[in-house]
Amino acid sequence: MEINLRHVTVRELTEGYEDRQDEGVVGFGGRLDIRPPYQREFIYNAQQRDAVIDTVWAGYPLNVMYWAERTDGSYEVMDGQQRTLSLCQFVNGDFAHQRRYFGNLTDDEQAKILEYKLMVYVCQGTESEKLAWFRTINIAGERLYPQELLNAVYCGPFVMDAKRYFSKPGCAAYKIGAPYINGKVNRQDFLETALKWFSQDQVEDYLAIHQHDANASALWNYFQSVITWAATHFPHVRKEMKSVDWGTLHRLYHERVWDVKALESEVSRLMADSDVTRKPGIYAYVFDHDERHLSLRVFDDNTRQACYGKQKGRCAICGKAKALEEMDADHIVPWSKGGKTTPDNCQMLCRECNLKKSNR
Repeated sequence: MEINLRHVTVRELTEGYEDRQDEGVVGFGGRLDIRPPYQREFIYNAQQRDAVIDTVWAGYPLNVMYWAERTDGSYEVMDGQQRTLSLCQFVNGDFAHQRRYFGNLTDDEQAKILEYKLMVYVCQGTESEKLAWFRTINIAGERLYPQELLNAVYCGPFVMDAKRYFSKPGCAAYKIGAPYINGKVNRQDFLETALKWFSQDQVEDYLAIHQHDANASALWNYFQSVITWAATHFPHVRKEMKSVDWGTLHRLYHERVWDVKALESEVSRLMADSDVTRKPGIYAYVFDHDERHLSLRVFDDNTRQACYGKQKGRCAICGKAKALEEMDADHIVPWSKGGKTTPDNCQMLCRECNLKKSNR
């Protein structure tokens, strides 16, 4: 791969700037593809965007950018998209900096911005070389998230169509899935979640197989079915829903008929139970009643020591004397039968007796 340093003024960069939405963004007289297929959405917040303008205004060095030259003589941005878009949008009048739009600046102030020189490394190489370089570049500023890297490596019609559903602000996946998924669509969190559910955590393998699929309709249809199932069975929206693995629950339980009112009643009861320390686990627990989902509150050290002393170091069942570290603090009345994690419901058992007692 051949790499050369080039100085490009902001005036040259922003000439012919046009945001064509889903069809891409261009600049540099229409010869620069600012958002090639493998690139992510614009993610800078107002503070980060203003920092770019502050840097240029002060004449300080802005981190280098990387372009790839295409066979037709045009270019694509490999690294520096967020800084490039910040500059183009400001010069285009899309936002104000320190309450002044670019059009409000004096001629000399505008010239100060437009004549600023950017350091751009331009590379020439094969598609595979460019993608490999893109994956390993040390991104200045906002790091690439794992799914953003996978989108780059497995760029193709499948990822491009999937982005339409899962990666745009206000996209279809966000409209129906926001109560059920953590993260931001423009950082690919919704797409990553959908792929994890659909592929059962084999995301990269799935992308490798389906990279050249004509569209992502199967993924979108599946995602809709999971969200519809979750919304039907748990119509009361809670913040804890965002941390639930709905894909796994749907795969395990969607073929059975469940009493929605009974599910909601049990969820409400468990949400109010102070012994349940992992509230998102409630949604799995109501199906299989495995207490491991709940991370139930355990007896604290003071309670353990007090109970051990009260029993004179002997197991409450077999009566054998044991060291404190060889004994377990046990619920006299199991939590599943209404017992609470309180001192009056605590007994110390040796490990053998605790295993035999189990949940009886």
